[in-house]
Amino acid sequence: MRVLVTGAAGFIGSHLCERLIADGHEVVGLDAFVPYYPPEIKERNLADLRAEPRFRFVEADLRDADLLPLVADVDAVVHEAAMAGSASWDQFDLYVGCNLTGTQRLLEALRAAGDAESRRLVQISTSSVYGLEAMGDESTPLRPINPYGVTKLAAEKLAFAYGAGFGLPVVALRYFSIYGPRQRPDMAYHKFIDALLHCRPITIYGDGEQTRGNTYIADCVEGTVRALAHGRPGETYNIGGGVAISLNRVLALLEDLTGRRAERRYGPPRTGDQRHTLADVGKARADFGYEPKVAPEEGLRAQVAWQAGLA
Repeated sequence: MRVLVTGAAGFIGSHLCERLIADGHEVVGLDAFVPYYPPEIKERNLADLRAEPRFRFVEADLRDADLLPLVADVDAVVHEAAMAGSASWDQFDLYVGCNLTGTQRLLEALRAAGDAESRRLVQISTSSVYGLEAMGDESTPLRPINPYGVTKLAAEKLAFAYGAGFGLPVVALRYFSIYGPRQRPDMAYHKFIDALLHCRPITIYGDGEQTRGNTYIADCVEGTVRALAHGRPGETYNIGGGVAISLNRVLALLEDLTGRRAERRYGPPRTGDQRHTLADVGKARADFGYEPKVAPEEGLRAQVAWQAGLA
């Protein structure tokens, strides 16, 4: 199978491309290098992939590139590309452009390519569509509390609209925050580890008792690959870790793993931040056998080792 992966140079996208190659597929990777973190980090993510004969990389922006030739030659698309992070209040147009307009142009290219029912789309969404409390299954009310969540929910609904209107087989995955080696530098675990390794203070927004059912990167990729093969078109699935853990507990674990004590500073909660998240993955388990396997202690140990190698 030939698969187009958007956001291929990113944290999750690069891991997914490597897994697809290892499974014997051909992969076309697309990325725009939108500079919300240093492009050299993305280049490092691509280093091993560029040597793979079954991998082809295309630097292009979904917002303005000619996408028809790319989608016409593939059997499936995994749409990982998105603007994430906490800057959506201040960069609304950028989030709308990357997360919604870019998605619409990809969907339109799939429609224009013809035989829409022959090209499967895995639309990557987020637990942020649930809002302040993301605790439960896919029937949980959708109440995003920041523009990022709003744009991702709109993109998810738009993908299903194209599925209903043009026969495109769409499966949507709602990721619950992903961590592990190559995690983006703007994400909390990366920031915590980097501060510990370099003896800098750590700021926790709120009381630190907010909890996350975060997902280790290998579990995320496994769920995505299984959904690509066996997810039911028209359905949405949670992809999450199996354990809820507070930020204070994460920081204590990281202190143990690094052998260093953190200088903690507490600030006011940030507008639009979730309070508690933990995915009910029963639907993914039933439909394609997804089961998170990596415990927080194991996953954090792997991320610390990776970041220590870069420090």
